[in-house]
Amino acid sequence: MADADTPLTQLLPVLSRLAQASLTLWDVPESADVTLINVSENVTYLVEAPDFKAVLRVHRDGYHSRQAIQSELNWLTALNDTTTLATPQVILGKDGKRIQDARSESLTAPRHMVLFHFIDGLAPDETGDLVPGFETLGRIAAQCHDHVSSWTKPMGFERMTWDETAVFGSSATWGNWRDAPGVTSDIRPVLEQLEEVVRARLQSFGKSQDRFNLIHADMRLANLIMAPEGTRLIDFDDCGWGWFLYDFAAAISFIEDDPRIPALKDAWLRGYRDIRSLSAEDEAEIDTFVMLRRMALLAWIGSHIEAPEPQALAPDFADNTAKLARSYLDASSDA
Repeated sequence: MADADTPLTQLLPVLSRLAQASLTLWDVPESADVTLINVSENVTYLVEAPDFKAVLRVHRDGYHSRQAIQSELNWLTALNDTTTLATPQVILGKDGKRIQDARSESLTAPRHMVLFHFIDGLAPDETGDLVPGFETLGRIAAQCHDHVSSWTKPMGFERMTWDETAVFGSSATWGNWRDAPGVTSDIRPVLEQLEEVVRARLQSFGKSQDRFNLIHADMRLANLIMAPEGTRLIDFDDCGWGWFLYDFAAAISFIEDDPRIPALKDAWLRGYRDIRSLSAEDEAEIDTFVMLRRMALLAWIGSHIEAPEPQALAPDFADNTAKLARSYLDASSDA
């Protein structure tokens, strides 16, 4: 039977069959078929029939509890109802519930599933001028941060935390960065020093509510949909407790060494300040959050190496992370 440790090549066919068979949990056309969209923490499928489209998210076993998924969906609803931000809306199951549990004889445990309305639109073009998109990201981040600063979370609200313990601790969410491909004996000491400095700076920075609260935690251009009715923010699956400026670090995931980053940072901050102010102390720590995120991604590559995206990223990622770390450490020592 398949479980969390089953190789991805064996698990995906099982999940695809489960997704197809589970469509009866919702009121969708009998002719609907599922097509794989993406494999990351979860597996997502396009559900399609004539005149019908939806997106089915099959949750990874053990990554989020039912309560944590409910909490994510509660935030989506609150943003949609009380702000100008449009978020993906859930299609209720036949039993009226937002989360469905699907079982298969081929799996050791049931899988949580959520079906979302399909958003007709496109992600911003990431091959052209990224400045307008990053200004939009900054504005959306500020709107989200304004909202959570005054939103009373429902009783039992549960989400993961994205802090130094989640990245560097003994039970790090995405594993130990030391186990990632390419972390050689030359690279490891640099990254050890980086971890020490980042830990110290973040502990000094603190977690007051005006800088540490509920964040999207994966607010990249790829998670914006430019739709006819406006821009929509999608994929809240990693939302959790974290520093507000981690949302900028997430925005430049995998491209932290791109020479355009200074211009993109300026654009993001410009959009952010249109909605919400930032202190000089906050801005001075942005690069620390970039390095925290980069180290989380290094660990993610190591713990998800069976998936296509980590495999493509792996060859140079550790080496480039060490180069970024050296630049960051040099700048920190000069400050």
